Parts: sequence; C-alpha cells; structure tokens
Amino acid sequence: LKGSSATPKLGAVGSAEGASDQAMRIEKCWFCSSNIYPGHGIMFIRNDCKTFRFCRSKCHRHFKMKHNPRKMKWTKAYRRAHGKEMIMDSTFNFEKKRLTPTRYNRNLMVKTVRAMQIVDRIKAVRKERFHKTRLAAQLRKRQTSAQKEIARGSHILEGPSKEKALNYQKEFAGSTKAKSRMKLKVEKKSARGSMEVEE
Repeated sequence: LKGSSATPKLGAVGSAEGASDQAMRIEKCWFCSSNIYPGHGIMFIRNDCKTFRFCRSKCHRHFKMKHNPRKMKWTKAYRRAHGKEMIMDSTFNFEKKRLTPTRYNRNLMVKTVRAMQIVDRIKAVRKERFHKTRLAAQLRKRQTSAQKEIARGSHILEGPSKEKALNYQKEFAGSTKAKSRMKLKVEKKSARGSMEVEE
C-alpha cells in the first residue's frame, strides 16, 4: 500500500501575544532522517502494519532495494556513525514520541511552544559549536602534516624559512620523545599487571 503522507494539522495554538499560529506534525524520513511536511512524501505500510515514511522517491527506491542508510554518505545515519554530527545530547530527548494523551490546555500549549523554540535555539548553538571543533581538529591535522613536510625539507630551504623549519624539527623531536616515554610507561604498567595475574 502506497500513498501520500498527508497528515492532518493539529489545530490552532494561541501564542503569548494572542495571535493564533497553526501547529503541524513534521515527520522524519525513515531513510535519510530529513523533515517531511504535511502533504509531502510517501508512506509505505508493510504487511505487519508497520509504517515507513519517505521524503522523496529516491529514499523509497533505496528502501525497496534493501540498501543500508549507514553506507550512504548523504544520510544522517552515515554522518552520525562517522562522527560528523552530534550523537549524544540532552536536546534529542525532546524529539522522542510520547504516546500518552494530554488534555488540551491553552496555557500548557503556549508554554510548550515557547519551550520548543528555546530548545531549537540551544540545539542550533550546540551544533555550530560541534562543527567548529570538528573542523578545527581537521585543520590542526593538516597544519601538522604541512609542518612535518617543511621540517623534512629543512636542508633544501634558505633564509627565514629555514629557521622556521629547524624550529618545527625541534618541536617534533620533543613530541616524539614524550610519546615514546608515555608508551614505555604504559608497557611497564601492563607488564606489572600481567605479573600480578600470574602470581
């Protein structure tokens, strides 16, 4: 059974100023986790009555071909699995479905709408911070690889660039020494632990 996922609007919700805003249920695509707005997308119902919603025919085709969303680079599942997006955060708890019905209360609805807006703002800020730190780490890696290349070719360079290269050489020599010391400490600890176990 296939059809459009036209979900009914939840009704009018009064804002703090008194103007009525209409709330709508925004579903998530089963394959790529993008938003599906009312009147859009495809809904597939399996024989065991489980429903799958898709944002477009591309996702639906991939689902029918039994493709794994974790292996497609353009899906959210892939990005989360490869550390490109936030996985653990307290703001995700608000997105969980709650099946317990609540009696309509105007004040409660106004408060929930305000809370949703605040949570969205917090989520956006945290996402931006996460992406900045991720990109900064990548940039640091690139810089260190370039600096290593300069340090290797210090005998070719001349002038002030040669001084820079020599400085980089000293830095890398110090860091390698520190790493080797740490490795020795870890090895000694593991050897002591194994001796204790044998005794």
